[in-house]
Amino acid sequence: MGSESGRVKRGEQSRISQWLRRRPKPSPEDPARAREDLLLSAAAAGLPLAPAAHPAGYRCSCDRIGCPTPARHPLSFAWQTQSTTDRAQVERWARNQPQANFVTATGMVHDVLDVPLEAGASALSRLLAAGVDVGPVAESGGTGDQARMLFFTATRGTPEDEDEWWPCELDCHPETMDEHPGLRWHCRGSYVLVPPAALPGDLAVSWIRGLEHPLPDPLTLLETLTDACAAYAVAADQSPSAAWPLSR
Repeated sequence: MGSESGRVKRGEQSRISQWLRRRPKPSPEDPARAREDLLLSAAAAGLPLAPAAHPAGYRCSCDRIGCPTPARHPLSFAWQTQSTTDRAQVERWARNQPQANFVTATGMVHDVLDVPLEAGASALSRLLAAGVDVGPVAESGGTGDQARMLFFTATRGTPEDEDEWWPCELDCHPETMDEHPGLRWHCRGSYVLVPPAALPGDLAVSWIRGLEHPLPDPLTLLETLTDACAAYAVAADQSPSAAWPLSR
């Protein structure tokens, strides 16, 4: 896949923006319509979607006992071939599975740079202040390192040097390079939850910057994100830990 294959062309981006403007805005009393519209806008922007698990109380809707990633994984093992941008199929899924979250398969149209929430907020502020064209950004709720910020970018396609990439999936705990602590680069063979998504404990995945923003080249964001991740890791290492209670 060439370096341009994952980019949304300017004319296509214009049509997407026009489509988004023409869509009737759902009323605040119609969350199902709001959810469907957001999913359809993601599909219209070229993000391949597939149904995912959803919260069942504080647990996952899947049958796996002690699911390590509750409500954060696809329903089907065939999610890569199942993922689609077809409007009719996404509508059927959204209406027939009203509680389901959705994942978007990365590495076809887009990649996602996934960083700790605190580092991501710092990087986003710096990038916007510098006038960098930041694309869509989502926030994933959680505690500690589970709280993440997702920067959606154009895909770089198939890399010539696999050592330059750090692919990961949300159902594993990837090792990251020391100089890029906390950074996960979702590319081929990976996925992320696409907003709107519900997580256990009344948490959610939601857009901070929507899909009306064009997908940037990931390399325009990478240095700022890695710097923010490094600063976050240093601060976390220096945080005082609670003393072990000593009995007399």
